[in-house]
Amino acid sequence: MATTTSITTTYAGEFAGKYISAALLSANTIENGGVEVKPNIKFKEVIKKISTNDLLKNASCDFDPTSTITLTERIIQPEEFQVNLTLCKKDFRSDWDAIQMGVSAFDNLPKSFADYLIAHVAAKVAQKNEQNIWAGVNANAGEFDGFVTLMTADADVVDVAGASIGSGGVTAANVISELGKVVDAIPSTLYGKEDLYVYVAQNVYRAYTRSLGGFQANGTGAAGYDAKGNNQDIQPIYFDGVRIFMAQGLTSNYMVAAEKSNLYFGTGLLSDHNEVKVIDMADIDGSQNVRIVMRLTAAVQYGIGSDVVLYTPTA
Repeated sequence: MATTTSITTTYAGEFAGKYISAALLSANTIENGGVEVKPNIKFKEVIKKISTNDLLKNASCDFDPTSTITLTERIIQPEEFQVNLTLCKKDFRSDWDAIQMGVSAFDNLPKSFADYLIAHVAAKVAQKNEQNIWAGVNANAGEFDGFVTLMTADADVVDVAGASIGSGGVTAANVISELGKVVDAIPSTLYGKEDLYVYVAQNVYRAYTRSLGGFQANGTGAAGYDAKGNNQDIQPIYFDGVRIFMAQGLTSNYMVAAEKSNLYFGTGLLSDHNEVKVIDMADIDGSQNVRIVMRLTAAVQYGIGSDVVLYTPTA
């Protein structure tokens, strides 16, 4: 049975050459280098963790191996996902794109629509992938356990109780103190590391940017940072010396502090995330259907839980 297709356009005249859709959220955590990408995982991969006690000892004439080394591991196992759509070419014969289908009864899906659909499907998958990276729950169809799900279940992760959602969550008025809670909880061994980020939800990033305008009680002055008022366009943006990373997939009011090198995204072939197959079934089963197929694997994992800070809003 074909995927339900509804064509209700009233456009009249020569086709303009492109389709317009709402802006799609890309997988910005991957694209902007927010995590370590581990490709070519066919089944699963072991992430080794090493911890030691104090290595430096008082000198002696003998070899004295008194230090301890502890090896533990985490498993990253990408889960398989797919996109399957079926379109009937008949649905497009009365549309204003029909001229692109040709005059033969053995017609084709309009090329402009096919091109648009390919880009649209790939972008929608990227959007879902971004959301899964941070807030995914494996029990839900089309999702894998995201960082927040994994971290919430890990007793080693440093937990920070956040602002009350009932009181508005993180706002421009309290974002300085809330970000301060996260930075204060970062282990001293991590603070100052080059790849240490505070990953924040979009609403937190907005609140912090607005606070830099200087119109909140945050000590920046009435004209705001650099006397720019609300016209803040700082890139990259920092708080107490730690870089802020806007993670589009993080649920509102959540924050995570971690080293980029401690966060992993695992997959098979990276190219799978950009490959959408369009299969005309006319020469296969004689039907007028066109199938859209996409397959990929994905999962996330982190290495050392005690090196991660999870800020969770309270009810």
